[in-house]
Amino acid sequence: MNKRFLKYAGKFTVIFISLIGFYFLLAFCLSRITVNAHPTNKQEVAMYILSNGIHTDIVMPAANKAINWTEKIPYTNTLKADSTYHYLAIGWGDKKFYLETPEFSDLKLATAVKAISGLGTSAMHTTYYQNMVEDKQCKKVMISDAQYRKLIEFVSNSFQPDASGNFIKVNTNIRYDSGDAFYEAKGSYSIFKTCNTWTNNALKACGQRSCLWTIFDTGILLKYD
Repeated sequence: MNKRFLKYAGKFTVIFISLIGFYFLLAFCLSRITVNAHPTNKQEVAMYILSNGIHTDIVMPAANKAINWTEKIPYTNTLKADSTYHYLAIGWGDKKFYLETPEFSDLKLATAVKAISGLGTSAMHTTYYQNMVEDKQCKKVMISDAQYRKLIEFVSNSFQPDASGNFIKVNTNIRYDSGDAFYEAKGSYSIFKTCNTWTNNALKACGQRSCLWTIFDTGILLKYD
């Protein structure tokens, strides 16, 4: 019995490790395939792709002629942001992970397992910034007004609205920044749909260079080097 158990356990381990390896190989290969490699963009609206090294946000003007985000995402929902904060970063992710893992040292196995399982709920993390500085982790992209409207539609549809169409603020004391706040979102995080998958889909929605599929930020940033 012990030999049989060890035999099956060994086979299971080999299969499990092989599946993990295939998953990361697939993620690497598909992230290197470019969608919309040569977009035609009028230089009308500046957006940014912002990464913290793991997670990516889409950054847009806090307000312009297309939309005033501050009406849907009020400065008053943050600790400090006001009209001098001209940019709004928005990212999507697992709600429990966002709220219980402000630092990776806080990560719990149960939180990680639930996040990748697709069984949890999601949240939008919004952060106002006064200025944006371009660097290896922050890429500026000029797009047209029409493309920006498509981006607005995609981002807006990621929020879970109330019966009146208002974004629902998550009541929490967790803060990553003095200008941030959390809102309820649609969908569930999983090993196939991460925060970076959401960002990549946002870029696809407005016709910008993007990965065929990605779970990491690297593939996205490489498109804009």
